[in-house]
Amino acid sequence: MAIVQAYQADLLRDLDGSDAVGGDIIAELRSSADLALRATKETARLAHFRPPLSLVLSLQPHVFTLTAAGHSGKNAPEPEPPSYTAEVSEPEEEEEEEDPWDLPELRDTGVKWSDHDTKGKVLRVLKSIVKFVLLVALLYVFVCSLDILSSAFQLVGGKAAGDIFQDNAVLSNPVAGLVIGVLVTVLVQSSSTSSSIVVSMVSSGLLEVKSAVPIIMGANIGTSVTNTIVAVMQTGDRNEFRRAFAGATVHDFFNWLSVLVLLPLEVASGFLYRLTDLVIKSFNIQTGADAPDMLKVITEPLTKNIIELDTSVIRDIATGDPAARNKSLIKIWCKTQKVTNLVNITVPGFANCTPDALCWVEGDTIWTQENQTETINLEKCSHIFVFADLPDLAVGLILLALSLLALCTCLILIVKLLNSMLKGQVAVVIKKVLNTDFPFPFAWLTGYLAILVGAGMTFIVQSSSVFTSAITPLVGIGVISLERAYPLTLGSNIGTTTTAILAALASPGETLANSLQISLCHFFFNICGILLWYPIPFTRIPIRMAKALGNRTAKYRWFAALYLFLCFLLFPLSVLGLSIAGWQVLVGVGVPVVVFVIVVVVVNVMQKRCPRFLPSFLRSWDFLPKPLHSLKPWDRVVTAGMTFCRTRCCCCCCCKCCKENPKDEETDMKTNDRRLEMYDNPTLTIEDEAKITATHL
Repeated sequence: MAIVQAYQADLLRDLDGSDAVGGDIIAELRSSADLALRATKETARLAHFRPPLSLVLSLQPHVFTLTAAGHSGKNAPEPEPPSYTAEVSEPEEEEEEEDPWDLPELRDTGVKWSDHDTKGKVLRVLKSIVKFVLLVALLYVFVCSLDILSSAFQLVGGKAAGDIFQDNAVLSNPVAGLVIGVLVTVLVQSSSTSSSIVVSMVSSGLLEVKSAVPIIMGANIGTSVTNTIVAVMQTGDRNEFRRAFAGATVHDFFNWLSVLVLLPLEVASGFLYRLTDLVIKSFNIQTGADAPDMLKVITEPLTKNIIELDTSVIRDIATGDPAARNKSLIKIWCKTQKVTNLVNITVPGFANCTPDALCWVEGDTIWTQENQTETINLEKCSHIFVFADLPDLAVGLILLALSLLALCTCLILIVKLLNSMLKGQVAVVIKKVLNTDFPFPFAWLTGYLAILVGAGMTFIVQSSSVFTSAITPLVGIGVISLERAYPLTLGSNIGTTTTAILAALASPGETLANSLQISLCHFFFNICGILLWYPIPFTRIPIRMAKALGNRTAKYRWFAALYLFLCFLLFPLSVLGLSIAGWQVLVGVGVPVVVFVIVVVVVNVMQKRCPRFLPSFLRSWDFLPKPLHSLKPWDRVVTAGMTFCRTRCCCCCCCKCCKENPKDEETDMKTNDRRLEMYDNPTLTIEDEAKITATHL
């Protein structure tokens, strides 16, 4: 208000110094200005708030304008408007929205290298070295946490996975075999473990190779859940989450689409079984050395001090060993020795005597000799749970929580480090190396080179889950495009099957053929999938589906958890339950559902491409209730539920704060309400509104 009064005084002095010709006008304006100022003060006092400065000053430009107009007749120079007068600017044109799938520019916001002195350059080099060392350490902990996560899932659901494999009648159903492969791989978080169980069952004669092929397909689907879980942990930034989730689920869509095409073909013709059988019979394959496990050599020093498992228990349960059910998966004795001794035993009769062994009678008892193997425990393991008297489920839940916490922490720190390191020229070089195609006419070779790179890297780390989980955050921050991550993922599928083939070649002679045939089925399944969904750009449907799902999950982030629950748990469990009920029930329920889904997909495509061929009511889904064709109502429900949970969790703290200073809070609320109020001052109304040059606050 003091500023207004000072300005009013300056204005009146200027008016007093003007010539006498405009005296009447000056007197009239002076009285108008005084009246307006008094009315403004009175209104502010009555309304209990201090009027904004621009509201009081809004009249001053008009006084100034009228005075200038009065003097213009006497050739007086036109005065300039006050410096604090705000001009009304035209609204700027809205910028075009950027494509969220475009790779972001990783610009260097720091000082340029040339602007640093010698000390600054040395410090910058040291910081880069420290960041690189931290990045390697975090990647190491990240990979180890994935290994611990797999062990935790095996402790929680390993025995259940073995029980699932016991029902041979269900396994003979190819659809049931597919979902069992998905469930078991999700439970143990390792396609290698589930594949080894299948190989053991085939070698022991409990399962035929034909019945094992759908289970291997399901294992190929289940192994992609790990990188999807990793992508869910990048929900902080919307665009990063969009890209990361699409980069993870492109693997899911490739596997599901390949199964939808190849599983019916395999059931109808058995082409994978026939092809692999022909390959095995064509070559004289002999037992060789085991596959090199380079990743285990690096991670075992840490993981073996946390937990060690005896995975043979799961295989024994699957093959029907009753004694294995009472064994613990936690390994207690790491160093054992088996000793075979010839011992005397009693038998019911001479027919039960051991062939080529002594058999004699002492009184009424018949004795014979038999070789018995005894396991001698030499040295206990060194992990932290070796002396813990806890059940497998409790240890598994503890490790599950700790591994997820470590995984999430490492992922967040890795993303932040990569964002700080990949800037300026480094980012330009990395993007050019990873995302640039070969020059024409060899651009089509770039994707196939990426497939080879993905296969090679997966062969080195011995795990497709580790490789795909490592590139998921890189896709999220924009270092690798989704179009480049797709062939890398396909190569990862090939790499994990070559590892399984080498592992099968190390099998004993009696199980070599079956092990190798199952591994080759896995290999040719992925090769056929690549031939279906990669060579022709039009057929790269998994990329478009992953982008659509990425857009949906970026808008409704809770949909990512729903997707995981539906695709990897609810759907396989439902199909498994229907399969146990019988193939008649499975067909009676499954066929109508499949037909309904196909009709919905076809109608959706026609609504976008050719709606004129549809009936008028089918050109949109508006005739249905909104919850049936939109996620917005569900989003409101989820948001309200989460808000309620936060309110209930923080209820005590909020109530305590409210009770401490209730009067202060009430005063602040009244003050905030008054700040938002606006009062009309009729005294300040100007008849000629066209001359107002500034009125907005």
